[in-house]
Amino acid sequence: MKPLRALLCGVASAALAAAGLTALVAGQASGAPADAAGLGSRWYAAAPYLMPLDNDPPSATAIMDATGLKAFQLAFVLAPNGGGCSPSWGGTAPVSSDTAVAATISAIRAKGGDVSVSVGGYGGTKLGQNCSDAASTAAAYQQVVTKYQLKAIDFDLEEPEYENTAAISHEIGAAKILQQNNPGLYVSVTTAGTADGTGWFGKQMLNEAKTQGFVPDNFSIMPFDGGFSGAAAQTAALTAFNSVLQSTFGWSAATAYAHEGFSGMNGRSDSGEYFSQSDFQTVLDYATGHGMARFTFWSLNRDRQCTPPDNNGRTSGTCSSVPQAAWDFAKYSVRFAGATPPNSPPPSSPTPSSPTPSAPGGTCAAGAWSSSAVYTQGNEVSHGGHQWKAKWWTQNEEPGTTGQWGVWQDEGAC
Repeated sequence: MKPLRALLCGVASAALAAAGLTALVAGQASGAPADAAGLGSRWYAAAPYLMPLDNDPPSATAIMDATGLKAFQLAFVLAPNGGGCSPSWGGTAPVSSDTAVAATISAIRAKGGDVSVSVGGYGGTKLGQNCSDAASTAAAYQQVVTKYQLKAIDFDLEEPEYENTAAISHEIGAAKILQQNNPGLYVSVTTAGTADGTGWFGKQMLNEAKTQGFVPDNFSIMPFDGGFSGAAAQTAALTAFNSVLQSTFGWSAATAYAHEGFSGMNGRSDSGEYFSQSDFQTVLDYATGHGMARFTFWSLNRDRQCTPPDNNGRTSGTCSSVPQAAWDFAKYSVRFAGATPPNSPPPSSPTPSSPTPSAPGGTCAAGAWSSSAVYTQGNEVSHGGHQWKAKWWTQNEEPGTTGQWGVWQDEGAC
């Protein structure tokens, strides 16, 4: 995806296509794992990114237990750092000899989940840059699909690759070949977001897809690291991108939304933007309200509070730099998929950006509720002789007035 992830994170077409299919059949016949049952496409559309080998990988199965999440977007497959047209994790770990990622995938599937694999990302050398044409690029990706019995794949096309027209032609062509050779394969394409929807190179990528007659399950933009200020700027970019899709492909607004996705960044971005739980809720409401096709974020490795919890001055690959309970942001993906996440424990401690007013005295241990204060999940207040706990981010929602489905959980009389 963006800079943080970069820091932390010539054979004929027919012959190569046939080779990919032959490898698939051979793999199944030689005792490879049985074909995964797969999930509904809504889950693949909701899968957040997870680096399984870097950035202090969290336990995927623990996240599943805590949130109800079923799908993960594993990142990133690149060309080998030393050159060549074979797939590797992060440019260093060949897919052909991998056992570590395979073990993670097996554990996820054993609990009823599944994965998509993301190819590309920000930085590193992409297969589209190294492989000689679309067919050889597709053959390299087919190795990934075959080894992991994938039902979904994500093409993350951004800098520096998307500035290379030949590389983008290879990637789009490869995506089309994979789509044709693997019926039912869920294919997403992710690219940079701007206030105009996407930039010049993103629009050129869309034009390449139109020229090749390729339509994935969705085109997603990443509206962060571009001067975005919260959810309002992000939804404005999504509206603009919808217009870009309409003008490029001749779609109606509804059809464009049905092929449009959002890929956000939880917490503090590389450029110092902040995206809170309330921002995610606003964008989620926009996405579901407009019938959008995808809602995901970078990343699960970052979906936990930093230590110390008020460490908001840096962007980290292993925590969000905003007040949160572990896996808060994953629950928005669960909701997009159509499931109800379980409750989670509160953050370990309140922080300056999630104030709890001081107690005015009396028998209530928690401070008095204030209509102007911002509360996040787990904050406790007193109001009306009762103590209340916030279930999620809130401001100016009075305890006792929102009912059992509201933001405040009644913990009883003081």
